[in-house]
Amino acid sequence: MDTVGSLAADAKRLRHAALRRRALFFALTLLTAGAATGMMCDILAANGLSGLERVGLVLFYVLFVWITGAFWTALAGFVIRLRGGDPLTLEPQAVAGRPLAGRTAIIMPIYNEDTLRVSAGLDVIWSSLARLPEQAAFDLFILSDTRKLDIAAAEEAAWRELSARHHARGRIFYRRRPENLGRKAGNIADFVRAWGGAYDYAIVLDADSIMSGEAMVNLARLMDANPQAGIIQALPLPAGRETLFARLIQFAARLSSPMLASGLAWWQLGEGNYWGHNAILRLQPFAAFCDLPRLPGAPPLGGEILSHDFVEAAFMRRAGFQVWLVPDDCGSWEEVPSNIIDYAARDRRWAQGNLQHLGLLPMRGLHWLSRVHLVTGVLSYATSPLWLLVLLLSSIVVILDALHGHQYFTPHTYTLFPTWPKYRDGEIAALLSITVAVLFLPKFFGALLAAMDARLRRGFGGAPRLFASLGLEQLFSIVLAPAMMLFHTTFVVTTLAGKPVAWHAQERGDRGIGVLEALLRHKWHLVIGVAWGAVILAFAPRYIWWLLPVLAGMVLAVPLTVVTSRTGAGLWLRRHRLLLTPEEAEPPAELAALSARLSGDATLGEALPLPGGAASEEPNTVPERVPLAMQAQPPRYLTARDALAKIGRWRGMNSKGLV
Repeated sequence: MDTVGSLAADAKRLRHAALRRRALFFALTLLTAGAATGMMCDILAANGLSGLERVGLVLFYVLFVWITGAFWTALAGFVIRLRGGDPLTLEPQAVAGRPLAGRTAIIMPIYNEDTLRVSAGLDVIWSSLARLPEQAAFDLFILSDTRKLDIAAAEEAAWRELSARHHARGRIFYRRRPENLGRKAGNIADFVRAWGGAYDYAIVLDADSIMSGEAMVNLARLMDANPQAGIIQALPLPAGRETLFARLIQFAARLSSPMLASGLAWWQLGEGNYWGHNAILRLQPFAAFCDLPRLPGAPPLGGEILSHDFVEAAFMRRAGFQVWLVPDDCGSWEEVPSNIIDYAARDRRWAQGNLQHLGLLPMRGLHWLSRVHLVTGVLSYATSPLWLLVLLLSSIVVILDALHGHQYFTPHTYTLFPTWPKYRDGEIAALLSITVAVLFLPKFFGALLAAMDARLRRGFGGAPRLFASLGLEQLFSIVLAPAMMLFHTTFVVTTLAGKPVAWHAQERGDRGIGVLEALLRHKWHLVIGVAWGAVILAFAPRYIWWLLPVLAGMVLAVPLTVVTSRTGAGLWLRRHRLLLTPEEAEPPAELAALSARLSGDATLGEALPLPGGAASEEPNTVPERVPLAMQAQPPRYLTARDALAKIGRWRGMNSKGLV
């Protein structure tokens, strides 16, 4: 079979597999949520459904769809990991040893970042790559949007030192834009327009990203081997932080993310998503089809698109190219905020950006799964006000029942016998069990996979400590969730009310939170928790036990934030091998080198072995421009046929050597 016929056969097989898998996944998700909602309806209808309870049922169904989708994704990933992989997803092992055909630019957009952390990370990344024979196919671009002149001067000095020590004249480049138009997306677009023509692919990094040379080479090999792929997203695992809050996130993500990624890749296949970093882009179609439109209206819902990654993935798929998630858990890392305040500040930007996606849903030509991704981004924040509303409605219903009591005789109805209240104890117990299973089993699946693998089991501190850490993480997740619910609710409400987010550099490093700062940020959470609890105790005291986890999280938000932001608490647990991750137990070479560089135990370029040689001469500021035109965004209502025609023209030009 010729190459064209083989590609067509592969595409057909992938379409059929995608149809079967998605039908099964969405059927299980919707039916599970429907069954749970039916049980809830039966419980409430036993004594008559009020209007408030009907509204609550609708919200309950939406929330249950959200959590059951995560459950079935985790279960799919659990089964795939047990079986040893999925033959239809992209795996680096399948392209091992393949010679590289294309050239790749490694690009790191930065904005007022900690120069020491950025330079240390780039040193580690380039050092790891320099040990491989394929390193000649890669160049590194530092794309600065920094506004502060002192930081910009430090960036340029660090770049010169990095280039000199690595003997990398003409390989490592620094460019600072005079204006940061379009923020990160505009920074990347500027690179594509100016220098994208010199490269086939670009690996996008965040300022806190770390990738091994092997991981980057594998991404380039996968791009070479899969010409239909437009974006391939690696799985970034959080690592490197030491506060209790960050270590809770790192443990939970390291335990569950590989399994969840396998589940996502199983039903998304070539219609996956892009997370904006630790991913590789095919530059020709990215330039042709992924330029972002400016949304009509003023911010926060109009103007520049903040969460560009989901949109670029949707445009890439609309153009006929695939977007893949590689669930391999080796060689790709990122850092997380060290406390709940900075975590919420980052979510404030993401909340506005994801809510903007509502304006993109009417666009014609988008793949239906791309629309699902956009809706998922909205729901990742909108579920918080929905959850809060369900809790408030249930509280109101309980208080009204307590005030009015049960109606034993219906007004205006003549009967000798009263209507006794009905209780559905069996249904209540069953629904509670289902809810607990759906919420907590995914993390148990991840722990079970780790316990069955000797290497991972040791990396998590052994089976007893692994399951003890799981219990500790679950406890903190429960008590921290109410504060995050209120944060996200505030973000959604203020965004919809027209208040745009202020754009500042992200706080990085292990930053502790003082009592005063925590009180200022949580004061309304504390007031709401105390007032809510007081009302329930006054009118429906028996209901307080059901609300206690939620109210406790609100009332204790200040001490929880302070304690979990402390490195002392995180390191104490680490010394006792709790919340331990494999990256902490046996640090990969790149993470060990980064830690040594930041602690001063290694100088720039000495963290990982490098080829010898004399220092280079003065490095290039930027390479010679090799433009790759970034076309204007296709019309708002571009049809699928129009997009396919554009792809055909691009491919025809490329085959003739004109692009």
